[in-house]
Amino acid sequence: MDTEIELKFLVSDNEVPLIPALITQFAKKVSNKPAKNLKNAYFDTPSRELRALDIGLRTRCNDDECEQTIKLAGEVVGGLHQRPEYNLPIQGSRPDIHAFDSSIWPMGVQLESIASNLFPIFSTNFIRRTWLIETEAGSEIEVVLDKGEISAQGSVEPISELEIELIEGDKNDLFLLADHLLQHIGLRLGLYSKAARGYRLADDKPLKANKTLGVIKLPRGCSQEQALIATVNHGIQFVQKHEQCYLDSPSLKTLKRVIDGVSLIRHAFWLFEEFVDKSSTEFLRKELKWLLSELGWVENAIHLKTYTSKRHAYYKRISNAPELAQVITDMKDVQPTVTDIEDLFHCSRYNRLILALTRWLLDKSWRKNWDQNAITAAQSPVGALAKRAYDHDWNKLTTLFPADSAMTVKEYLECRQPLENMLLSGHCLGKLYDKETRQAFRAPWVDIVYGIYELETLFYLRQLCEGQPSEALQDILVWLQQKADFLVSAMEQSRQASLNSEPYW
Repeated sequence: MDTEIELKFLVSDNEVPLIPALITQFAKKVSNKPAKNLKNAYFDTPSRELRALDIGLRTRCNDDECEQTIKLAGEVVGGLHQRPEYNLPIQGSRPDIHAFDSSIWPMGVQLESIASNLFPIFSTNFIRRTWLIETEAGSEIEVVLDKGEISAQGSVEPISELEIELIEGDKNDLFLLADHLLQHIGLRLGLYSKAARGYRLADDKPLKANKTLGVIKLPRGCSQEQALIATVNHGIQFVQKHEQCYLDSPSLKTLKRVIDGVSLIRHAFWLFEEFVDKSSTEFLRKELKWLLSELGWVENAIHLKTYTSKRHAYYKRISNAPELAQVITDMKDVQPTVTDIEDLFHCSRYNRLILALTRWLLDKSWRKNWDQNAITAAQSPVGALAKRAYDHDWNKLTTLFPADSAMTVKEYLECRQPLENMLLSGHCLGKLYDKETRQAFRAPWVDIVYGIYELETLFYLRQLCEGQPSEALQDILVWLQQKADFLVSAMEQSRQASLNSEPYW
């Protein structure tokens, strides 16, 4: 068995010619291997039994030589892929799963049934160029460039990937090479394997954006440190997934999901501050703040899109006020374009940030300069932290949302951030509690957050209208105030219901 430790990058055609020289610059010694034309077929049953177990079964042929490979469930963190792998030679291109050692299979697998129902789901065919390099520190790294395509059900997707795999030595050298490449060419860290892409193509299930952050899956009885790792890893993958979703199908709401993932990572640094020293996250926090500033226009853009949607109640009002419609059009014209966002996701600074987050997790960088208090906190059960964090957020909210007095639009707008922080804590630690009880408590607060978003839309539109002499705009201002009053009335009901709910923790 081998365990791959590799970083995967997606590379554009115009960057490919630069790769050999960059490898030579970095390495002490470089050996070129002959290019190979690799023909691969991935097998599963009609009910996708192997996929359900996160097991990949592949045959690979080069000329007359064929092998079969089993890849078991592993770990992907920010483009770093680690999966146990088993390889065996075979005669022909049909796999024989009985040839693998029986100990590799999960308990209860119906091997006979799987073997009799295997068929090729999709294929990947590509030209592979390989460089074996030796670093100054003596590590051995294999650099692989794959150019070709994935084929399934008559559909095709291109493959253009650069993979760097640690064969022997210090994984620090793997990250140093990755950073060297990212500084000089527009690579993008790849979250999804060829197999994952192939299954989506075969099953006609394109990658879709999430509607929410979801609740982080935590190991049973986990420590605070384990919860931190799970949360930050979830955040990195959430950002990368929605980066890919945007590149597949550009959408402002998908960019908002990227912002949500970044917010979750930043929140984790605060939530676990008992053992995550600020010095260990200083660079990451600065770069995450930069990324949020690059996407700071997104929410206003969503507001503007709302105003101009023919399906929305605002549309008729705005179409009757050409001065406002022109202001909105002018503002939309200066927003970053799809190409600008594509450039952001391919730029060195963004991808080095994802790489730095990955390395921070793998190196457990928060452990540097630990004292005994930090060690104790990291090793303690996460349940105690959850109660303290939730009590803190609840006390703050009951102060900001007083039960005995009505709230204004301005007060609601000012409460957005602390309310979102409470909900983020719920995303991080909510798995510790009963799902139905948790959701029942959170539902009115989620409604209030959505209400605040709507108030921000109304407030933003009001700012665009104010100061304009047009009579039509004055009518819109009156209408906006009526809408805001109605919305606040509904939010007040949700607030009272929320404050009267028994905390679930």
